[in-house]
Amino acid sequence: MKEIHASLNQLDKVVEYLEDTLPSSAIVFLRGDLAAGKTTLTQAIAKAKGIEGEVTSPTFSLQQCYMGTDSNLFHYDLYRLEHEEFMQLGLFEDFEKEGWHMVEWGSDELKTFLEAVGYSIFMVNIEVDKNSRIYKIGT
Repeated sequence: MKEIHASLNQLDKVVEYLEDTLPSSAIVFLRGDLAAGKTTLTQAIAKAKGIEGEVTSPTFSLQQCYMGTDSNLFHYDLYRLEHEEFMQLGLFEDFEKEGWHMVEWGSDELKTFLEAVGYSIFMVNIEVDKNSRIYKIGT
């Protein structure tokens, strides 16, 4: 597991590590408390991928899709969604699309399901550390 300490101004270190480590299509579970910086990290990734425009948390829409010049970015917020609801909506089928899939509040049940059907899941655990964050990145 890779551990990176970074402030908001140093998020490029985290993004560069992810770009160097992750394949062109990846499912990334973002874990951390409320306001830990999950959406902020996704915004930094979007910027690095050449995605223009506002990147916001898909709290009410459940998913935002961003088409970039280099690749696509899919952002999910599953905070208020149970695993069964997610499956019934058919959102898991979107994981077949090329690009990075950033999943906030993904359940252990969803992770287990995705791994059972052959996906590799990458984890980014974000911990608040005063004016910076600790990013623990692994599988």
